[in-house]
Amino acid sequence: MIRHLWFTLARVTDEGPNVLRNLVLVMTWDDAERPAVEVPIGDFFGCGFAEVAYQRSAAMLVAPNGGLNCYLPMPFASRARIELHNEHGGEVPYVFYQIDYSLEDSLPQGTMSLHAQWRRTNGDNALGEDHVILEGVSGPGSYVGTLVQLAQLERYWYGEGEVKFYIDDDDALPTIAGTGLEDYIGGAWAFQDHLGAVPPPTPQPFTALYAGYHQYVTEDSSQVSPYLTGMPPLHGMYRWHLPDPVRFTRALRVTLQQIGDRGGHLFERRDDIASVAYWYQMDPCGGSYRLPPVEERRPR
Repeated sequence: MIRHLWFTLARVTDEGPNVLRNLVLVMTWDDAERPAVEVPIGDFFGCGFAEVAYQRSAAMLVAPNGGLNCYLPMPFASRARIELHNEHGGEVPYVFYQIDYSLEDSLPQGTMSLHAQWRRTNGDNALGEDHVILEGVSGPGSYVGTLVQLAQLERYWYGEGEVKFYIDDDDALPTIAGTGLEDYIGGAWAFQDHLGAVPPPTPQPFTALYAGYHQYVTEDSSQVSPYLTGMPPLHGMYRWHLPDPVRFTRALRVTLQQIGDRGGHLFERRDDIASVAYWYQMDPCGGSYRLPPVEERRPR
């Protein structure tokens, strides 16, 4: 049983920034033919857009200055293989890590394996087309967490879309449909200090045990470019379902609508959304979905 992961690594090299998006964490359990986890290392630990984002939650701790910790249990029956694939295009000067595990005589019957999957909708979707957080999963299993990273490509509020869980035989109507993205994360009224145009509102990031809006970025901090550092607003948030897992028997599909609000006027929109889904399932083998190539993962 793997009980704790810790990593710290260079975030910028001579080849450029985006190391946290370009190095891929891969985990394979027992004799599985395909990995159960194949996620950019920064994203796996909740650091979206290849930027360190401090988090203090029940499952992840991102501590100063870039200490990446995961406390999700990772059971295996006979063997485990954890790899870090370098798709950065050059040498990364340092990677430090520690993996803490215990060797059990046996695991309880019905113990499930950890899986994680990264997906992106890069602003090229049709209006009204939902971002897919997870699909193609066969049960039984238990969904335990979501990371959402949204690069804002349009003005006004971006988070009126519902997070939907299509469980087992659900078709047009999901078993679970939320009331908006910030509500799913545990916040309200757009993660800001007040709802109103005057005075201009300010964002209110937070990090807590099971939910957080922990990342708000509007300036590039990589110091690799001589140009102005302004950038599209980047929003990172997480929701852990550890006390309230979404259980499924045969299948699970999770989606996020892209709906905005100008203030009493809802509209469909296109933003750049990347997500990580975390779940446990009986089958230790990963599905057919493959992580997109590095050029399709470049953050805004």
